[in-house]
Amino acid sequence: MTLTPPRAPTAGYRRLTTTLYGYSFLDEFVLLYPVYALLFSDTGLSVWQVSSLFALWSVTGVLLEVPSGAWADAVSRRRLLWLGPLLTAAGFALWVLVPSYGAFALGFVLWGAGGALGSGALEALVHDELDRIGAADRYAGVMGRARSAGLVAVMAAMGLAGPVFAWGGYAAVGAASVLVCLLAAATATRFPEHRKPSADGGRWATTLRAGLAEARADRSVRGALLLVPAVTAVWGALDEYTPLLVRDTGVAERTVPWLLLVIWAGATAGGLLAGVGERLGTAGLAGLLAGAALALATGAAAGTPAALVLVAVAFGGFQLASVLADARLQQRIDATGRATLTSVAGLGTELATVAVYGAYAAVGTSTGHGTAFAWFAVPYLLTAALLTARAARARPAQQSQQSGGS
Repeated sequence: MTLTPPRAPTAGYRRLTTTLYGYSFLDEFVLLYPVYALLFSDTGLSVWQVSSLFALWSVTGVLLEVPSGAWADAVSRRRLLWLGPLLTAAGFALWVLVPSYGAFALGFVLWGAGGALGSGALEALVHDELDRIGAADRYAGVMGRARSAGLVAVMAAMGLAGPVFAWGGYAAVGAASVLVCLLAAATATRFPEHRKPSADGGRWATTLRAGLAEARADRSVRGALLLVPAVTAVWGALDEYTPLLVRDTGVAERTVPWLLLVIWAGATAGGLLAGVGERLGTAGLAGLLAGAALALATGAAAGTPAALVLVAVAFGGFQLASVLADARLQQRIDATGRATLTSVAGLGTELATVAVYGAYAAVGTSTGHGTAFAWFAVPYLLTAALLTARAARARPAQQSQQSGGS
């Protein structure tokens, strides 16, 4: 007899997912995305200055990631989800009103703060609401589609950025980006949230200690926490340099956004495959990372527009692996500290991302963007090797359990 999982209540499930997909789309539908690196360059910033801005962005996340996650476990997660886009809107406004290194830096601080408020809070809210209606097993598929909605928004922004920029310059794309952030904040107010804030009135330090205690006590939780930054950090940093990688293939400036669409189409496909990819075991995840790493190294090193298809395949693999790593973490942690520990994983990602920005500045300056991208495939090959070794160690124990139960 075949058992089918119970269907989630239609009304609650639809409200949650519709709001989530709309929020994810608006959060990424920023017309400044395809052109802000060019804005920095046109303002006279060097590669080192641009990398320092990216690093400042990540440092802001490092400082605020875990406290904001603990805060989300102590108070309303929905509140943090609408506060974040408002801070981001203020940062974008600064960029186009007073373009300068100082304004760019302050804008990245605001953007980093806004991102930190949502990091952990979003995943925790979605998982707990799905769990409440008996649909926690749909988490990977739901979050995969949400990330794909965000990437579709990125691609739409890339397609619209050129015409809007031609019409009104940086001021026009900046105004559109601020407006979208305000719409994202309004959408966040529609998230359902049945969880009650903690009774101690929002003492996030207490929540933080409880969450970290869970990580110390459970080895599987620690492993899941480490896997998230190992999978997410490198390609999350590299995406900031993709316009420069594309331009180094020799195409005209006006062609850059169109080729970026190819790369992000691959990442979107990876998110949509999350429901199917959840069936992958540890060895399967290792194979996924190794294949994506080889595609990244080959496509980037080739230095031709056609080879960017391989970079798109790589980004698709990394996106899928990122969703699966997050799903593994959510399966292993307790609901009371869910946002806290998700933010701890986010902190690890931010720290690793800062290191990648610094390393990229050194490698990219001396070797070029194609070679730099190829070198950054190596961490994924190492992660794949570690996962393969872990799967090999676990296999005898699983076989012993199966033989003992037969």
